[in-house]
Amino acid sequence: MTKFTYYYVKNAMLFSSFISNFVGVVVVLFLTQRSASQVSPDILRLTHDINLVFLPASFILPLALILLYERPVRAYLKRYFAKQPLSDEIILKARQKLLNEPFFLIGLALSIWLAAAVVFPVMFWVHGAGREAIRSAFFRGFYTGLTTITVAFFVLEFVLQRGVVPYFFPNGGLSLTPRTLRIRIRTRLIALLLASNIIPLVSILQDTWGIDYTNESPANVIAQLQSALFSHVFVFIAVGVWLTFLVSSNLTQPLEEITHVLRKIKNGLFETKVRVTSNDEIGYTGDVINEMAEGLIERDRIKHSLALAKEIQQSLIPKETLKIEGFDVAGKSLYCDETGGDYYDFIDFDGGGEQRFGVAIGDVAGHGVSSALLMAAVRSSLRQRASHPGSPAQIISDVNRQLAKDVEHSGEFVTLFFLVIDTVKKELEWVRAGHDPALIYDPARDAFTEMGGAGMALGVDEKWRYGEHRTTAISKGQVILLGTDGVWEAANLKGEMFGKEPVYDAIRKNHTGSADEILEAILSTLNEFQGGAKKEDDVTLVIIKMQD
Repeated sequence: MTKFTYYYVKNAMLFSSFISNFVGVVVVLFLTQRSASQVSPDILRLTHDINLVFLPASFILPLALILLYERPVRAYLKRYFAKQPLSDEIILKARQKLLNEPFFLIGLALSIWLAAAVVFPVMFWVHGAGREAIRSAFFRGFYTGLTTITVAFFVLEFVLQRGVVPYFFPNGGLSLTPRTLRIRIRTRLIALLLASNIIPLVSILQDTWGIDYTNESPANVIAQLQSALFSHVFVFIAVGVWLTFLVSSNLTQPLEEITHVLRKIKNGLFETKVRVTSNDEIGYTGDVINEMAEGLIERDRIKHSLALAKEIQQSLIPKETLKIEGFDVAGKSLYCDETGGDYYDFIDFDGGGEQRFGVAIGDVAGHGVSSALLMAAVRSSLRQRASHPGSPAQIISDVNRQLAKDVEHSGEFVTLFFLVIDTVKKELEWVRAGHDPALIYDPARDAFTEMGGAGMALGVDEKWRYGEHRTTAISKGQVILLGTDGVWEAANLKGEMFGKEPVYDAIRKNHTGSADEILEAILSTLNEFQGGAKKEDDVTLVIIKMQD
């Protein structure tokens, strides 16, 4: 803030009040001058004498009262200009005084001109003026007061919004200031209607009623009517044009800025803010838009974070089908959100050898970022533990013990199916930890066999000891399916569940194909079933095809 700006802001409201009262004085002098020919020299001299006292007082008295009222505002600006710290109490008091100041100044101006509407008629009455002169003096003061406070209303608002408010409310939020009055749009329009229509028309009617149509010649009556109409039309056209400009500026400029900001937000420039300078409906709208922009910034940040999380999670999932002598393995995970809780992995036990390899598939309760984090923790723990000696049951028991400590009291858990294949012995070992059983399809018998067994989900009980199951009844052409419940519990638009039968049919029809072809056939059948229904859960499948 420059020194010039400091003095301007400091005295802006004082100067605006001066301008408003000056308009009132000009109106009084103009109407007095126009009616000079219709009153006696004594009344004209008396009017001049009263003006010499009253008009200066109409400037001096408001000046003193305004300076007294603005003490908190000026104290704020003094510290602001000197770059001194401002307490919350000083800021709040200055803001309250500033927002209520237009109403204070309007009330002050109204009091002055109502006093004029009383002082002038009383003085005329004391000096024996006629009834018509007394009546004219009263209405002239009354109408001038109404015009003055209307002008003050819009001038003060204009100056307040353009030059003062930005230094007290740099971030908007005027409507949040307690114990303050609001200048609403409806109030503006009523004031404009009053100043531009009602006051001029009533004033003209009052002057025409005061003309003596019986004792005057038609020429004199017409002359008086022309004089009265000219005086009022000239004054109120000038006032009306000025007020229309002020109202238009006070309404259109904030709305244009709001439109400009909304266009930028539409184009992704969420940092753009509305400059809020009023505590009316437009100001409140600006505050809401700024809050919305902040929310969109946060949303955009979360969106980028989710995209990064998705990229990281996708990197944790095997990218290619697994080719091991005698086995063809394929897997895929499809998430209903950017990230998910489904998981599958291929685990090498022998440092690159092909005698034993593991296949794990899991499902974290729920889906989204929290599930993805837990899934990553399970994957890391399982891989680390599998790199050390131990049976499948020992491996899963150790993983469960560590996970239960990590998710204690959170209610989180993970279902898992862990399968270990010995490629030399053609032997399968598995541990079922609360997960759906894997399936073996034997095309020779056209039969499905569940790889079942008891087992609690991981993370529920750290003392649980898992058992393992084994089979050597595997042969060429058999297909092993591992999946999550997001496959068979998927629903279509009618709310019907996919179930396992379509999965069985897809395997039967495609069992001669590769593991990847069988997997894609199942997913294609699932997509066709769902149609346009929203995916409510993650879908994960692993297919193991036994070859020569």
